[in-house]
Amino acid sequence: MESMSNVPFVMARETPSYGGVRLEDLIVKDGLTDVYNKFHMGNCAENTAKNCSISREEQDAYAISSYSRSKAAYESGVLAKEIVPVSIPQRGKPDVVVSEDEEWRRVDFSKVPKLKAVFQKENGTVTAANASTLNDGAAALVLMTADAAKRLSVAPLARIVSFADAAVAPIDFPIAPAFAVPKVLNAAGLKKDDISMWEINEAFSVVVLANIKMLDIDPSKVNINGGAVSLGHPIGMSGARIVGHMVHNLKAGQYGLAGICNGGGGASSIVIQKL
Repeated sequence: MESMSNVPFVMARETPSYGGVRLEDLIVKDGLTDVYNKFHMGNCAENTAKNCSISREEQDAYAISSYSRSKAAYESGVLAKEIVPVSIPQRGKPDVVVSEDEEWRRVDFSKVPKLKAVFQKENGTVTAANASTLNDGAAALVLMTADAAKRLSVAPLARIVSFADAAVAPIDFPIAPAFAVPKVLNAAGLKKDDISMWEINEAFSVVVLANIKMLDIDPSKVNINGGAVSLGHPIGMSGARIVGHMVHNLKAGQYGLAGICNGGGGASSIVIQKL
C-alpha cells in the first residue's frame, strides 16, 4: 500500500535558527531524490533520454499511447476483474465509490506537446505528461508453496518461474531493468520470444522506451493495457500491481515478465506462468 497524499512534511529536530522553520516534503526527499547525486529522479530520466537518444516527441507519443491503452482496457472491462471498489463515506450523502483509476479520464492530448520540461530547462524532454503521476494505491498478492496450495485446496492462478535483481549507477536507474531481465530469463531457461506479456514500470515514458531499445523486445507486447504514466505510480505498490496485472491477463501456459526500478540504481524482475 502507498498513500502518497499522506506523506508528511518534516522539519529538523533542533531549535530553528533566525529566519524561520524550513519544511521538507518527504515525497521529494525520501521518494523521488537520488541520494547519491542529490537531484530528482527526473534528472536521471533526462540523462537516460540523452544517452539513449530518445526524443521529447517519442516520449510524448509513448505517453499518449499509455493513456489510450488504459482507456481501451477500462472501456472493454479488462481491468475490472483486478480492481476492488472502495467506498468512501460522505456526511449526509451517498458513499462515493471508486471503482477505477481516474487519471486516464483527465488527459487532454492537445496539451501534451505544449507542456514545458520539468527537470531540465535547456533541451529538456521530461514533462508532467510523459512522466507518471503521484498517487495513492494498494495491491495484494497471496504467495504459497505448491504443497500448501494442495493442503488448503487452493487453485493457484500462476506460478513463479524465476526472479532476479540487478543494479547500475544510481543516475542510470531507468535502464536497470535491462540488466535484470537477461538474468531472470536465464534463470527461467527462457528466451525473449517465449514471453507473451511484458510489464516494465512506467516511472517515466523514457524508462520503457530505453528498456525496449536495449532489450530489443516487441513494443506491442509491453504494457499492453497502459501503465504508470496513465494509471499512476504509488511508488511502494507498483511492483505488486504489474505482477497482479499479468496474473489476471495472461492465458493458461503463457509466460509474463515484469521489471521495475526499485531505487538507488537497482531493479527487480520476475517471470511467472499462468496456470
